[in-house]
Amino acid sequence: MFHKEGGKIILISTTLTVIFLLLADKFITIEWLRMSVMLLVLFFLIMILQFFRNPKRTVEITDNHIIAPVDGKVVVIEEVFESEYFKDKRLQVSIFMSPINVHVTRYPVNGKVNFSKYHPGKYLVAWHPKASTENERTTIVVENRVFGEILYRQIAGALAKRIVNYAEQGMQVVQGTDAGFIKFGSRVDLFLPIGTQVEVKLNQKAIGGKTIIAIKS
Repeated sequence: MFHKEGGKIILISTTLTVIFLLLADKFITIEWLRMSVMLLVLFFLIMILQFFRNPKRTVEITDNHIIAPVDGKVVVIEEVFESEYFKDKRLQVSIFMSPINVHVTRYPVNGKVNFSKYHPGKYLVAWHPKASTENERTTIVVENRVFGEILYRQIAGALAKRIVNYAEQGMQVVQGTDAGFIKFGSRVDLFLPIGTQVEVKLNQKAIGGKTIIAIKS
């Protein structure tokens, strides 16, 4: 199943793939070259399709833990000063998504959206230290009855050119449901209350909607 944000791109890519395959078959007379071009075109289409895949996942919905909002690798676990919303120290957990990861963003907790803001910005590589504050990004804060306010930030990477965010201030959201999408490489930062018990380790693979990021200690 594919994410709705990929509908237009998938349609265009499929159409172009068919056109290029027909042109290659008609005009390229050298066998090995024709096959190489066809395989390259098909590979491009497969990459587009896999990028926009949206696997259905059964989520254990509970207020007692925070789940991974995206697929990827845990690249940061540290105490930092969060300067946009909390303006105090928070525990940051960051997940980096490569182009081959599922790029659906899911709500990490149940609760009410208290803050949602889009920031235009640069397109530094997603693991750059300044990506969290200088890249194109969205900041969303969800208030949960157990953890209090949890901030997550969708961050564009060097290839990402559009962040889709469905969270609007005042909404009641359900853990694990579709919160948005980031196109072509990115990262998501979670900012948790100090003292939250983190259940993941650096370089661990996270699965959106499945991996438990933290529990209340």
